[in-house]
Amino acid sequence: MASRDEYKLLHIKDALTCINQRVNLVGAVFEFGVPRQSKGTDCFCTLKLIDESYQSPGFTVNVFAESMGKLPQVRSSGDIIQFCQVVIKAHHGEVYALFNKKFSSFALFEGKPNEDFTPYQVSLKFHMRGLGKDFITCLRTWLLGFRFDTGTRETMLLLREIHEGLRFDLVCKILHICELSKGEWMLFVWDGTDTPPLCFETKLEDEAKSPLPLQLEPSLLPRDILSAFPCVGTVLRVTVDQENEKLGLHLLDSGRWVKFINIICQARSGLWHGVLMLFTKIRLLANEDTIVKHREEFYKERVSSKLESMPLSCFPGPSHITETDYDDVRFATLMEVLTYSQVTAKFKCIVRIVATYPWQIEDFRSPLGIYRMRLTLEDPTARIHAYVYAEDGEKFFEGHPLVDVLKQKRNKLLGISERDDGTEDEKAPRNPPWVQCCIKSYYIDKSDAWGSRRYRIFATRMVG
Repeated sequence: MASRDEYKLLHIKDALTCINQRVNLVGAVFEFGVPRQSKGTDCFCTLKLIDESYQSPGFTVNVFAESMGKLPQVRSSGDIIQFCQVVIKAHHGEVYALFNKKFSSFALFEGKPNEDFTPYQVSLKFHMRGLGKDFITCLRTWLLGFRFDTGTRETMLLLREIHEGLRFDLVCKILHICELSKGEWMLFVWDGTDTPPLCFETKLEDEAKSPLPLQLEPSLLPRDILSAFPCVGTVLRVTVDQENEKLGLHLLDSGRWVKFINIICQARSGLWHGVLMLFTKIRLLANEDTIVKHREEFYKERVSSKLESMPLSCFPGPSHITETDYDDVRFATLMEVLTYSQVTAKFKCIVRIVATYPWQIEDFRSPLGIYRMRLTLEDPTARIHAYVYAEDGEKFFEGHPLVDVLKQKRNKLLGISERDDGTEDEKAPRNPPWVQCCIKSYYIDKSDAWGSRRYRIFATRMVG
């Protein structure tokens, strides 16, 4: 027969005084660490709980289990969890609870007010007869008037404000999650803004043997997935620091708004890359959260503007070194180009030309004088290869200029710095300008039109 004390529930404030004792408590989940594999055989995660008795900075519960799936799968910040038989510990003045997989248990409930006390997740050892209905009801009522703090301006940045290596907090929407290799997952996140353009340290000749990648994942995502992505704003790829344990990123839900606490960004091949560190935490956000609404309203305003697809960093407009034959056509993003519903189409875009192959001026044309080049184009939404061929090349470069003139044009397009004497400064990073160009898509194999889809520059000329 179980004793009454076995089911006695404590408020968090009272549990803090029970060092080295087993207690039962109920709290609202304020934030959680991404589930990770320990150095041993267990998996673990960290939750921060609050209740009316204890709110800031939140009470930490460290949970261990045999597998990722047996850890708490919190659906939303503000959901309620009841822990039974967790041990209260103290370390260097910090009091926390330890969930022991041998005798501890938990149950997760929706935090929104309702009369349903059916948990949406229960651990194996949880006894429903010890369910704290009164505690859950009071907590749900209290949560109605509680506002979860999304963060301060000092630590929270938009993607357009990020810097390499800086720790910051990011509110974003998870668009997609994919497994790169066994146990290695990548998140695709977005906040409606554009990451700042990066400079390039690579040499032009590197493009022959080690071309700039078009994306950080091994291959481009399928069209049905890409088509669900917003066409404006950077989709940031996020993975895990390789020196840390594997994280259970696949346990997160696509389509959810989250706040990453202490994330960093790095540059890889001229592309921004988010990294979750050992110290990174996640806070799930409700769609009704003020900051979520602000992000979505910003996006709606942006796509309704006449300048909807213009990169934020190129205002008031692109460089004047190129012109097109279609002044009145709206600008499209490269994501729109990639996800357009028809194989063949024409677009006008604002892009940076970040690489060219071949790189040597003498090889831009065949021995017969025919232009044959591959340019790597990027904007905040994507990278693609686009070819300059034959008469389109003659229009682009205004005929067949001398080698020195063609070299100057190439250097302007690729952002190559020149010294006062006109020679190239090979040590200076390249910073290609934003230029406008027309792009048309086509296929080279009618039996596999989508699989053989390619892109060409046309109706565009350099004038600077």
